[in-house]
Amino acid sequence: MRGFLLLAARILVSAALLYVALRGIDFTAIRARLADISGAWIGAAVAVTIFQILLGALRWQQISAGCAAPLGTGQAFRYSMIGAFFNQTLPSTIGGDAMRLWLVRHSGAPWQAATYSVLVDRAVGLIALAVIVVASLPWSYDLIGSPRGRVALLLVDLAAISAGLGFLLLGRLRWSWLTRLWPLRHIHACAVIANRVLFSRASGAKIAVLSLAIHTLAVVIAWCAVRSIAAPAAFGQLFLLVPPIMLITMLPISIAGWGVREAAMMVAFGYAGLAQADGTMVSLLFGAAYFVAGAIGGLVWVLSREKAAKLTDVATEGG
Repeated sequence: MRGFLLLAARILVSAALLYVALRGIDFTAIRARLADISGAWIGAAVAVTIFQILLGALRWQQISAGCAAPLGTGQAFRYSMIGAFFNQTLPSTIGGDAMRLWLVRHSGAPWQAATYSVLVDRAVGLIALAVIVVASLPWSYDLIGSPRGRVALLLVDLAAISAGLGFLLLGRLRWSWLTRLWPLRHIHACAVIANRVLFSRASGAKIAVLSLAIHTLAVVIAWCAVRSIAAPAAFGQLFLLVPPIMLITMLPISIAGWGVREAAMMVAFGYAGLAQADGTMVSLLFGAAYFVAGAIGGLVWVLSREKAAKLTDVATEGG
Protein backbone atom coordinates (compact mmCIF):
# COMPACT_ATOMS: atom_id res chain seq x y z
CA MET A 1 0.00 0.00 0.00
CA ARG A 2 2.83 2.37 0.90
CA GLY A 3 4.55 1.71 -2.45
CA PHE A 4 1.32 2.46 -4.30
CA LEU A 5 0.86 5.73 -2.40
CA LEU A 6 4.44 6.81 -3.19
CA LEU A 7 3.93 6.01 -6.87
CA ALA A 8 0.62 7.90 -6.90
CA ALA A 9 2.29 10.89 -5.22
CA ARG A 10 5.06 10.96 -7.85
CA ILE A 11 2.54 10.75 -10.66
CA LEU A 12 0.64 13.67 -9.12
CA VAL A 13 3.87 15.68 -8.75
CA SER A 14 4.79 15.05 -12.40
CA ALA A 15 1.28 15.96 -13.59
CA ALA A 16 1.11 19.09 -11.45
CA LEU A 17 4.52 20.37 -12.54
CA LEU A 18 3.80 19.59 -16.18
CA TYR A 19 0.59 21.60 -15.84
CA VAL A 20 2.54 24.52 -14.36
CA ALA A 21 5.14 24.31 -17.14
CA LEU A 22 2.53 24.16 -19.90
CA ARG A 23 0.07 26.64 -18.44
CA GLY A 24 -0.07 29.91 -20.33
CA ILE A 25 1.94 28.59 -23.29
CA ASP A 26 0.70 29.60 -26.74
CA PHE A 27 -0.04 26.16 -28.18
CA THR A 28 -0.63 27.64 -31.62
CA ALA A 29 2.99 28.80 -31.63
CA ILE A 30 4.07 25.41 -30.25
CA ARG A 31 2.28 23.59 -33.07
CA ALA A 32 3.96 25.87 -35.59
CA ARG A 33 7.35 25.07 -34.04
CA LEU A 34 6.62 21.35 -34.07
CA ALA A 35 5.57 21.50 -37.71
CA ASP A 36 9.03 22.82 -38.59
CA ILE A 37 10.96 20.60 -36.17
CA SER A 38 14.19 19.11 -37.50
CA GLY A 39 14.09 15.33 -37.35
CA ALA A 40 17.85 15.21 -37.97
CA TRP A 41 18.57 17.15 -34.79
CA ILE A 42 16.18 14.95 -32.79
CA GLY A 43 17.94 11.90 -34.19
CA ALA A 44 21.25 13.45 -33.15
CA ALA A 45 19.87 13.99 -29.63
CA VAL A 46 18.94 10.31 -29.37
CA ALA A 47 22.36 9.23 -30.69
CA VAL A 48 24.12 11.48 -28.15
CA THR A 49 21.90 10.07 -25.39
CA ILE A 50 22.94 6.52 -26.26
CA PHE A 51 26.60 7.61 -26.34
CA GLN A 52 26.09 9.20 -22.92
CA ILE A 53 24.75 5.88 -21.62
CA LEU A 54 27.86 4.19 -23.04
CA LEU A 55 30.15 6.58 -21.17
CA GLY A 56 28.10 6.02 -18.04
CA ALA A 57 28.61 2.29 -18.49
CA LEU A 58 32.37 2.77 -18.81
CA ARG A 59 32.41 4.78 -15.56
CA TRP A 60 30.28 2.16 -13.83
CA GLN A 61 32.69 -0.52 -15.06
CA GLN A 62 35.59 1.28 -13.39
CA ILE A 63 33.63 1.69 -10.15
CA SER A 64 32.26 -1.86 -10.09
CA ALA A 65 35.80 -3.23 -10.32
CA GLY A 66 36.57 -1.39 -7.08
CA CYS A 67 33.48 -2.96 -5.48
CA ALA A 68 34.47 -6.57 -6.24
CA ALA A 69 31.73 -6.75 -8.86
CA PRO A 70 33.70 -6.60 -12.15
CA LEU A 71 31.81 -6.07 -15.39
CA GLY A 72 32.86 -6.40 -19.02
CA THR A 73 32.43 -3.36 -21.29
CA GLY A 74 29.63 -4.90 -23.33
CA GLN A 75 28.00 -6.24 -20.20
CA ALA A 76 28.04 -2.85 -18.45
CA PHE A 77 26.65 -1.12 -21.55
CA ARG A 78 23.87 -3.68 -21.94
CA TYR A 79 22.91 -3.41 -18.28
CA SER A 80 22.96 0.40 -18.52
CA MET A 81 20.67 0.36 -21.56
CA ILE A 82 18.26 -1.91 -19.70
CA GLY A 83 18.49 0.43 -16.71
CA ALA A 84 17.62 3.36 -19.00
CA PHE A 85 14.46 1.51 -20.02
CA PHE A 86 13.38 0.98 -16.42
CA ASN A 87 14.22 4.61 -15.63
CA GLN A 88 11.46 5.56 -18.05
CA THR A 89 8.91 3.01 -16.86
CA LEU A 90 9.39 3.05 -13.07
CA PRO A 91 9.39 5.92 -10.53
CA SER A 92 12.30 8.36 -10.82
CA THR A 93 15.69 6.79 -11.60
CA ILE A 94 15.40 4.35 -8.71
CA GLY A 95 13.82 1.73 -10.94
CA GLY A 96 16.76 1.72 -13.33
CA ASP A 97 19.25 1.51 -10.46
CA ALA A 98 17.36 -1.39 -8.90
CA MET A 99 17.41 -3.19 -12.23
CA ARG A 100 21.13 -2.62 -12.69
CA LEU A 101 21.66 -4.00 -9.19
CA TRP A 102 19.62 -7.12 -9.99
CA LEU A 103 21.51 -7.66 -13.22
CA VAL A 104 24.91 -7.43 -11.54
CA ARG A 105 23.72 -9.80 -8.84
CA HIS A 106 22.43 -12.18 -11.52
CA SER A 107 25.89 -12.14 -13.13
CA GLY A 108 27.28 -13.75 -9.99
CA ALA A 109 28.38 -10.81 -7.82
CA PRO A 110 27.35 -10.73 -4.14
CA TRP A 111 24.35 -8.56 -3.29
CA GLN A 112 26.44 -6.16 -1.23
CA ALA A 113 29.05 -5.66 -3.97
CA ALA A 114 26.32 -5.17 -6.59
CA THR A 115 24.51 -2.65 -4.39
CA TYR A 116 27.68 -0.72 -3.61
CA SER A 117 28.63 -0.50 -7.30
CA VAL A 118 25.32 1.16 -8.19
CA LEU A 119 25.22 3.46 -5.16
CA VAL A 120 28.82 4.63 -5.59
CA ASP A 121 28.25 5.21 -9.30
CA ARG A 122 25.23 7.36 -8.46
CA ALA A 123 27.17 9.27 -5.79
CA VAL A 124 30.15 9.94 -8.09
CA GLY A 125 27.81 11.29 -10.75
CA LEU A 126 26.22 13.65 -8.24
CA ILE A 127 29.61 14.86 -6.99
CA ALA A 128 30.86 15.54 -10.54
CA LEU A 129 27.66 17.43 -11.37
CA ALA A 130 27.97 19.51 -8.22
CA VAL A 131 31.58 20.39 -9.09
CA ILE A 132 30.52 21.55 -12.56
CA VAL A 133 27.72 23.69 -11.17
CA VAL A 134 29.92 25.30 -8.51
CA ALA A 135 32.81 25.90 -10.94
CA SER A 136 30.47 27.68 -13.37
CA LEU A 137 28.82 29.80 -10.67
CA PRO A 138 30.57 33.12 -11.53
CA TRP A 139 29.38 32.92 -15.14
CA SER A 140 25.92 31.73 -14.06
CA TYR A 141 25.56 34.85 -11.93
CA ASP A 142 26.32 37.01 -14.97
CA LEU A 143 23.73 35.12 -17.03
CA ILE A 144 20.96 35.18 -14.42
CA GLY A 145 19.92 38.74 -13.67
CA SER A 146 17.08 37.91 -11.25
CA PRO A 147 18.09 38.13 -7.56
CA ARG A 148 15.60 35.36 -6.78
CA GLY A 149 17.13 33.18 -9.47
CA ARG A 150 20.63 33.78 -8.13
CA VAL A 151 19.57 32.84 -4.60
CA ALA A 152 17.88 29.66 -5.87
CA LEU A 153 20.99 28.71 -7.84
CA LEU A 154 23.23 29.37 -4.84
CA LEU A 155 21.06 27.19 -2.59
CA VAL A 156 21.12 24.33 -5.11
CA ASP A 157 24.91 24.66 -5.41
CA LEU A 158 25.47 24.70 -1.66
CA ALA A 159 23.22 21.71 -1.07
CA ALA A 160 24.85 19.65 -3.82
CA ILE A 161 28.48 20.42 -2.99
CA SER A 162 27.88 20.04 0.76
CA ALA A 163 26.32 16.61 0.21
CA GLY A 164 29.18 15.55 -2.07
CA LEU A 165 32.00 16.77 0.17
CA GLY A 166 30.25 15.42 3.26
CA PHE A 167 29.97 12.00 1.62
CA LEU A 168 33.67 11.94 0.72
CA LEU A 169 34.66 13.19 4.18
CA LEU A 170 32.63 10.39 5.75
CA GLY A 171 34.77 7.89 3.86
CA ARG A 172 37.91 9.41 5.40
CA LEU A 173 36.70 8.89 8.95
CA ARG A 174 37.87 5.78 10.76
CA TRP A 175 35.59 5.87 13.79
CA SER A 176 34.66 2.30 14.73
CA TRP A 177 31.00 3.07 15.47
CA LEU A 178 30.51 4.08 11.81
CA THR A 179 31.02 0.46 10.83
CA ARG A 180 28.54 -0.90 13.38
CA LEU A 181 25.36 1.14 12.95
CA TRP A 182 22.96 0.16 10.17
CA PRO A 183 22.46 1.72 7.61
CA LEU A 184 25.31 4.11 8.41
CA ARG A 185 27.88 1.34 7.99
CA HIS A 186 26.75 0.78 4.39
CA ILE A 187 26.85 4.49 3.61
CA HIS A 188 30.31 4.65 5.16
CA ALA A 189 31.44 1.65 3.11
CA CYS A 190 30.23 3.33 -0.10
CA ALA A 191 32.04 6.53 0.89
CA VAL A 192 35.26 4.58 1.45
CA ILE A 193 34.95 2.97 -1.99
CA ALA A 194 34.19 6.35 -3.59
CA ASN A 195 37.37 7.82 -2.10
CA ARG A 196 39.38 4.80 -3.22
CA VAL A 197 38.22 4.85 -6.86
CA LEU A 198 38.25 8.64 -7.21
CA PHE A 199 41.73 9.15 -5.79
CA SER A 200 43.30 6.05 -7.29
CA ARG A 201 46.01 6.51 -9.89
CA ALA A 202 44.56 3.63 -11.87
CA SER A 203 40.93 4.78 -12.04
CA GLY A 204 40.62 8.31 -10.65
CA ALA A 205 41.47 10.24 -13.82
CA LYS A 206 39.32 7.96 -16.01
CA ILE A 207 36.31 8.35 -13.74
CA ALA A 208 36.75 12.13 -13.55
CA VAL A 209 37.01 12.53 -17.33
CA LEU A 210 34.08 10.21 -17.96
CA SER A 211 31.93 12.01 -15.37
CA LEU A 212 32.62 15.44 -16.86
CA ALA A 213 31.97 14.10 -20.36
CA ILE A 214 28.66 12.52 -19.29
CA HIS A 215 27.33 15.80 -17.91
CA THR A 216 28.65 17.77 -20.89
CA LEU A 217 26.72 15.42 -23.16
CA ALA A 218 23.53 16.32 -21.28
CA VAL A 219 24.16 19.89 -22.44
CA VAL A 220 24.76 18.64 -25.99
CA ILE A 221 21.41 16.81 -25.92
CA ALA A 222 19.67 20.01 -24.83
CA TRP A 223 21.52 21.94 -27.56
CA CYS A 224 20.31 19.43 -30.17
CA ALA A 225 16.77 20.04 -28.90
CA VAL A 226 17.33 23.80 -29.17
CA ARG A 227 18.62 23.44 -32.73
CA SER A 228 15.69 21.22 -33.69
CA ILE A 229 13.22 24.07 -33.03
CA ALA A 230 15.63 26.89 -33.96
CA ALA A 231 15.35 28.44 -30.50
CA PRO A 232 17.66 31.41 -29.82
CA ALA A 233 19.77 29.82 -27.07
CA ALA A 234 23.55 29.50 -27.32
CA PHE A 235 25.53 26.45 -26.23
CA GLY A 236 27.30 28.52 -23.58
CA GLN A 237 23.98 29.54 -22.06
CA LEU A 238 22.84 25.92 -21.97
CA PHE A 239 26.11 24.85 -20.35
CA LEU A 240 25.30 27.17 -17.45
CA LEU A 241 21.59 26.30 -17.23
CA VAL A 242 21.37 22.54 -17.80
CA PRO A 243 23.63 21.18 -14.98
CA PRO A 244 21.63 22.85 -12.15
CA ILE A 245 18.45 21.57 -13.79
CA MET A 246 19.90 18.06 -13.87
CA LEU A 247 20.66 18.35 -10.15
CA ILE A 248 17.06 19.29 -9.42
CA THR A 249 15.75 16.54 -11.70
CA MET A 250 17.64 13.94 -9.66
CA LEU A 251 15.20 14.48 -6.78
CA PRO A 252 13.13 11.26 -6.52
CA ILE A 253 9.75 13.01 -6.51
CA SER A 254 8.47 12.37 -10.02
CA ILE A 255 8.32 9.79 -12.80
CA ALA A 256 11.65 9.78 -14.69
CA GLY A 257 12.06 13.48 -13.90
CA TRP A 258 9.00 14.46 -15.96
CA GLY A 259 7.42 17.63 -14.68
CA VAL A 260 10.35 18.58 -12.47
CA ARG A 261 12.62 19.00 -15.49
CA GLU A 262 10.02 20.98 -17.48
CA ALA A 263 9.21 23.34 -14.62
CA ALA A 264 12.91 23.87 -13.82
CA MET A 265 13.83 24.44 -17.47
CA MET A 266 10.99 26.91 -17.93
CA VAL A 267 12.03 28.90 -14.86
CA ALA A 268 15.75 28.76 -15.77
CA PHE A 269 15.11 30.02 -19.30
CA GLY A 270 13.04 32.86 -17.88
CA TYR A 271 15.76 33.86 -15.40
CA ALA A 272 18.31 33.85 -18.24
CA GLY A 273 16.17 36.18 -20.36
CA LEU A 274 15.13 33.44 -22.78
CA ALA A 275 11.59 32.50 -23.78
CA GLN A 276 10.03 30.25 -21.14
CA ALA A 277 8.01 28.44 -23.82
CA ASP A 278 11.29 27.53 -25.51
CA GLY A 279 12.56 26.14 -22.22
CA THR A 280 9.50 23.93 -21.88
CA MET A 281 9.79 22.73 -25.48
CA VAL A 282 13.50 21.98 -25.10
CA SER A 283 12.81 20.04 -21.90
CA LEU A 284 10.05 17.98 -23.54
CA LEU A 285 12.31 17.12 -26.47
CA PHE A 286 15.16 16.39 -24.05
CA GLY A 287 12.90 13.95 -22.25
CA ALA A 288 11.74 12.48 -25.55
CA ALA A 289 15.35 11.68 -26.49
CA TYR A 290 15.80 9.78 -23.23
CA PHE A 291 12.46 8.06 -23.76
CA VAL A 292 13.51 6.80 -27.20
CA ALA A 293 16.87 5.65 -25.84
CA GLY A 294 15.00 3.92 -23.04
CA ALA A 295 12.72 2.22 -25.58
CA ILE A 296 15.82 0.84 -27.32
CA GLY A 297 16.96 -0.35 -23.89
CA GLY A 298 13.59 -2.05 -23.55
CA LEU A 299 14.29 -3.97 -26.74
CA VAL A 300 17.67 -4.99 -25.31
CA TRP A 301 15.85 -6.23 -22.21
CA VAL A 302 13.24 -8.18 -24.17
CA LEU A 303 15.95 -9.96 -26.14
CA SER A 304 18.27 -10.54 -23.17
CA ARG A 305 18.92 -13.88 -21.52
CA GLU A 306 18.46 -12.17 -18.15
CA LYS A 307 14.79 -11.54 -18.90
CA ALA A 308 14.27 -15.21 -19.67
CA ALA A 309 16.03 -16.10 -16.41
CA LYS A 310 13.86 -13.67 -14.44
CA LEU A 311 10.69 -15.13 -15.94
CA THR A 312 11.95 -18.61 -14.98
CA ASP A 313 12.62 -17.43 -11.41
CA VAL A 314 9.13 -15.95 -11.16
CA ALA A 315 7.55 -19.11 -12.53
CA THR A 316 9.54 -21.25 -10.08
CA GLU A 317 8.52 -19.07 -7.12
CA GLY A 318 4.91 -19.15 -8.28
CA GLY A 319 4.97 -22.92 -8.58
